[in-house]
Amino acid sequence: MNGPVLPVVPVVPVVPVVPVVPDGWTALRQHTPARIALGRAGDGLPTTEVLRFGAAHAQARDAVHVPLDVAMLAAALHAGGWPTLAVTSRAATREVYLRRPDLGRRLSEDSAAHIAAASAGATGHDLAVVVADGLSAVAAQQHAAPLLRALRWCLASASATPLRIAPIVVATQARVALADEVGALLGARLVVMLLGERPGLSSPDSLGAYLTFEPRIGRSDAERNCISNIRPEGLGPEQAAVRLAWLVHEALRRRISGVALKDDSATELLGDEPQRPA
Repeated sequence: MNGPVLPVVPVVPVVPVVPVVPDGWTALRQHTPARIALGRAGDGLPTTEVLRFGAAHAQARDAVHVPLDVAMLAAALHAGGWPTLAVTSRAATREVYLRRPDLGRRLSEDSAAHIAAASAGATGHDLAVVVADGLSAVAAQQHAAPLLRALRWCLASASATPLRIAPIVVATQARVALADEVGALLGARLVVMLLGERPGLSSPDSLGAYLTFEPRIGRSDAERNCISNIRPEGLGPEQAAVRLAWLVHEALRRRISGVALKDDSATELLGDEPQRPA
């Protein structure tokens, strides 16, 4: 006779729990966002650190592809008293921009004509500022307006003669050298490019400031000064503004930039470091 059919119980292998072995340098993690002292589980990383790495990598990829909200940025700049002009590079799409860096260094024909028309009749500017998406639109979106607000205050504190500043140019699909063409069309003695930097795994929102005296097409990177890692967790906007104001002042006074202009702002903060009124 056939007996009752008994259910088949699958055999589940017992997976040993591998304890996480902490790193002896764990206390140092409070001083840096760098991935140090992660510990280990067997021969690999702890699951928590693997998940954190994946999330940081996704953030960095998103920072490259998220578009700059030009209207929102322009509204924030207008609220701070800055007139703006919107332009694009010769890279028509983000895909083209990433594959053809050369196209991101030049204005589209329509944008060049737009700037030329807007600057017609102008008597020249001491300073032109370009705010661009670069490789992290998130950085420009979040940090450009606070940096410019602080920069205006620092520039006003540094000189009795106000600088003639051109309308802020907001550029998309842009590389650093795009500012050379913008500055030349605006007739500016000096141009500053505020650009989203290539995102890292701990800094997807880092803004860079690139300063070039007598901008024109064909300037090299050796002819620029750079302030990088501008963000609250790195070089804060107010600290960056002090350094940038020093470079602007000295570049205009000495008529140089790049390797010829050493950044001594840390020891020569336009006399004494300006203190904001209470």
